[in-house]
Amino acid sequence: MSPGWGPSPATRLPNIAAVLSDRRILVTGLTGQIGHPIAEFLARDNEVWGVARYSAEGSRERAEAIGVRPHVADLADGDLRDLPDDFTHLVHFAAWQGRALDHDRAIRANAEATGLLMAHCRRAEAALVASTNSVYRAHEDPWHPYVETDPLGDPTAPHSPTYGISKVSQEAVARTMARVLDLPTTIARINASYGPNGGLPAYHGDWVAAGEPIWLRSPGPNPYSPVHEDDLAAQVAPLLDAAATPATIVNWCGDEVVAAEDWVALFGKHLGIEPRSTYYDLPGSQPGSAADATKRRSLTGPCTVDWRNGMLATLDARRRTDPIPNRPT
Repeated sequence: MSPGWGPSPATRLPNIAAVLSDRRILVTGLTGQIGHPIAEFLARDNEVWGVARYSAEGSRERAEAIGVRPHVADLADGDLRDLPDDFTHLVHFAAWQGRALDHDRAIRANAEATGLLMAHCRRAEAALVASTNSVYRAHEDPWHPYVETDPLGDPTAPHSPTYGISKVSQEAVARTMARVLDLPTTIARINASYGPNGGLPAYHGDWVAAGEPIWLRSPGPNPYSPVHEDDLAAQVAPLLDAAATPATIVNWCGDEVVAAEDWVALFGKHLGIEPRSTYYDLPGSQPGSAADATKRRSLTGPCTVDWRNGMLATLDARRRTDPIPNRPT
């Protein structure tokens, strides 16, 4: 079964020009940091439906404003009876990242929901399931670039103690469903995404601008492979083009390894503010979160947004829209 453009996975060269147009695409997590800008990009040339709970005031209207048809659903409940099942593509970003130590809820929302959603969209040509760099077993070297074949584990995520293990579980479910349903699938492990809509570097910029502490893991440095939302959006089509059974697994990261300390310093210099970097201990966490981009580049070609330009543009855009009251804590 082929996603419908380009050669088969066995003979494919990087299809950088792969595009989606005149398709019917389901995007989940429309109200999230990544889902919204990617849905906006896809909606330019496609019919896009956006599944989310839309519990925040104005969230439905925000989806409609970018040309997306909102559909209210709690994926963890699994009730998708009112949702069409004839989508050509599934792009799944919805995730639960709660602070509670609730493994049952995390696995139900992140793993079980993925299987139920893929079953509902079994007629699709391809599925893109967003995972995370947090699935990798912590490596003692903070500069170690995780590759797709590295051991998986349960590293402690700063924002959610159950996130890593629930996303490992999600990947297992997605891999199984891809084979059971013969649904070509790409599982993409996102690394430090950012843009005007949010992301770790964006929130760091908010905190520098506000003169607040920037919390970094001790002892440092804190390297990542940041990827701008514009590159994420442009890479959706080639990643769907790479979907296969068994599932294709790839790091969805930027091409440059950058320490958080370096982008924080960049923000400080740009704003004329001395950043208040503050280190804390987080036992069991990954000391660094860099990723190897070799496989992703073979599928999508290189990224186009330089991290310095992208982060300064992000900082300026967020300051114009005054996002600080809504930043995560």
